[in-house]
Amino acid sequence: MTADSGRSSEGAEPELQLVLCALDEPLAAAWQEIADDRAGLAVHRGSVLDLSVDAVVSPANSYGWMRGGIDAVYARAFPEVEEQVRSAVLAYHGGELPVGEALLVPTGVPNPIWLISAPTMREPGERLPADTVHPYLAARAVLRLWASAVLESGALVRQVVRSIAMPGLGTGVGGVAPELCARQIAAAWDEVFTRVDQR
Repeated sequence: MTADSGRSSEGAEPELQLVLCALDEPLAAAWQEIADDRAGLAVHRGSVLDLSVDAVVSPANSYGWMRGGIDAVYARAFPEVEEQVRSAVLAYHGGELPVGEALLVPTGVPNPIWLISAPTMREPGERLPADTVHPYLAARAVLRLWASAVLESGALVRQVVRSIAMPGLGTGVGGVAPELCARQIAAAWDEVFTRVDQR
């Protein structure tokens, strides 16, 4: 989450990288369409867990249960992470992390070191409406956390987390169309990193 990464001057490569991951062709194609003209975005056709990155995004539910979709994959790969997420949701958000908020927890493994929980739905297994803005809200929360949050140690998140892998937000259990998800992630990226660059 580096604020200096979104759009850099004179076409230089940004220091931060958001890798958009897709297991299926429709989502990969939608990701490619938004990544082509945005420095700092890359597309990976395959699992989030294939990559060597600092953090992965969990498009969770508001309670931190990690029993379905990509969250279940994370819970198997990082056995301590669900407890970390649920404890943080309880400690910092009274037991419910609203859609539009995100939090960062350690995974308990060396790669990736961090997981960013950003709910796309309140209840586990919720089907999202066709006109949902939840992918945008979740992505904006992730990117704001990346751009400006501070760890308990005092370090900026963006100094510690240089690369993030993000799966589709709401495109699995939530039923969001890949194109809608991609457009909303692009809008969140442009909003957060354009503002960062104008500081």
